[in-house]
Amino acid sequence: MKDAKPFPIAIRVVPLKKPKYSCLKCPGYCCSYSEIEISRRDISRLARHFGIEYEQAEARYSKADPKRGIRMLRHRKDHIYESTCMLFDQEKRRCTVYEARPGVCRAYPDTQRCGYYDFLAFEREQQGDPEYVALT
Repeated sequence: MKDAKPFPIAIRVVPLKKPKYSCLKCPGYCCSYSEIEISRRDISRLARHFGIEYEQAEARYSKADPKRGIRMLRHRKDHIYESTCMLFDQEKRRCTVYEARPGVCRAYPDTQRCGYYDFLAFEREQQGDPEYVALT
C-alpha cells in the first residue's frame, strides 16, 4: 500500500440561487431598522473607507447600547420611514458605503426572498403604481 494513490473525493458545487428581489426597486426598508448592530471589524472597515482613525469612525457612525454591550449604526430622520441609517442616501435611496457596508448588511436578507420586497411588489401591483411605497 506504499504506492497507493489517494482516494478521490467527489466535490459537489452547488450554484448560488439567484435572489427573487431587487434592492434597486426598494426604498431602503432594511436601512430603516432601528437597531443595526455593528462589530469592531465593521467600524474598522468604515474607518478605512473614509480614511479616518478607528476612534473617529466609532464616534461618528455608531452608538453604544450599554445594557447589551453592543454598538449600533447611528440614524437620522427620514422622509419615508421614521429614520434610516446615517450612511443611507435618502434622495437616491441607496447605501453610500455599499462596498464598506457592515457585515449584517452584507448578509441581509439571508434567504432567497425578501419579505418586504414581496409586500412592496404586491402593493405596487394593487395600486397600479410602480413607484408606490407601502409603509404599513
